[in-house]
Amino acid sequence: MITLFEQDVKTNDRQSSKGNQLKWETNGIWYKADYTGYEGLAEYVISHLLTKSTLLEEEYVLYDLEQIRYKKIIYNGVKSCNFLKKGWQIITLERLFQNFFDESLYASIYKIKDYRERLLFLVNQAERITGLKDFGIYMNKLFTVDAFFFNEDRHTHNIAVLMNENGEFMVCPIFDNGAGVLSDTTMDYPLEGDIYEHMSSVKAKTICDDFDEQLDISEALYKGNLKFYFTKKDVRNLLDAADIYSAEIRTRVENIIYAQMEKYQYLFVKE
Repeated sequence: MITLFEQDVKTNDRQSSKGNQLKWETNGIWYKADYTGYEGLAEYVISHLLTKSTLLEEEYVLYDLEQIRYKKIIYNGVKSCNFLKKGWQIITLERLFQNFFDESLYASIYKIKDYRERLLFLVNQAERITGLKDFGIYMNKLFTVDAFFFNEDRHTHNIAVLMNENGEFMVCPIFDNGAGVLSDTTMDYPLEGDIYEHMSSVKAKTICDDFDEQLDISEALYKGNLKFYFTKKDVRNLLDAADIYSAEIRTRVENIIYAQMEKYQYLFVKE
């Protein structure tokens, strides 16, 4: 457990569509507290399962569980190392587009009726502004993670690039998956509800509200660029170690991931 203070609190423009999660930074470590349910468990499980994927270590942020004491309240949450090097900052696609064109990227995307054209517009504008190449491959990786783990919060405030003081850009490691695996038990996916009904009701937020359609479009345009090789035992071991959360919550997450492993068998390869 770590005790954090008001001077450690951080805010940014990467806000969730469901509100602002408490976040802190101290000594090069970021901390996030659970806000609507078990976001910390989602971040921990998803990021550790990504260690058993074809992503490189620098392509995602690894989160570990932490209990956080703040103003006499103890929160469950996670911690992660600050991946930003000196002189670099995170800038969201929404802010980037707004700065260049004085318009909302999200609104501009949704003016386009065709979903495929929406993704092409997003990718082309990101590459045009930043000079980055293969942004479509990056989006395919994001859509693969989002579809598999039900990350419902990947709007344009939650897709970002890195920019340095010279105006140079890099793609951002995959982060902020706390909205995955039905973590919002306060508003949308209560524990007493049927998880399969919940799973059928989750909506994406990037180019349309259907995770599979987003993934299919990105694969058609940019091919599949992410494979997994974790096992049910890997999932179980991660959840067994997450005993700051109730058995009910951990069983729910286990069942969700097992169902997705069955559905997306084509995303798995042998280690």
